[in-house]
Amino acid sequence: MSVKRIVTNIKTQNVSAAKSFYQDVLELDLLMDHGWIETYGLLGKENIQISFASQGGSNTPTPDLSIEVDDVDAVFERMKSAGYTIEYGPVDEPWGVRRFYVRDPFGKLINILAHGH
Repeated sequence: MSVKRIVTNIKTQNVSAAKSFYQDVLELDLLMDHGWIETYGLLGKENIQISFASQGGSNTPTPDLSIEVDDVDAVFERMKSAGYTIEYGPVDEPWGVRRFYVRDPFGKLINILAHGH
């Protein structure tokens, strides 16, 4: 199991307000736009990303962080075994990720996901 990237998620009801600051001024690329979430970063540099979301998708709460891993089911089992609270999933989402939500030791909602499932 390995972590592939970590993305901060900013909860907002006005997702498009990020465009001026992050795209127009900082010149980040719009990497993803599902309407309820926009992710800005630099094309070809997955380590530079930030997302703005009105929800977490599938009408779930907006997570504080999204952590992409190579094996979401292995991480799910490790989190359960360690006694962490699973709040959603695991589930295969219609936009092509398999994911679950878990609370970290600080109470932050973490979206653990893998693409291509």
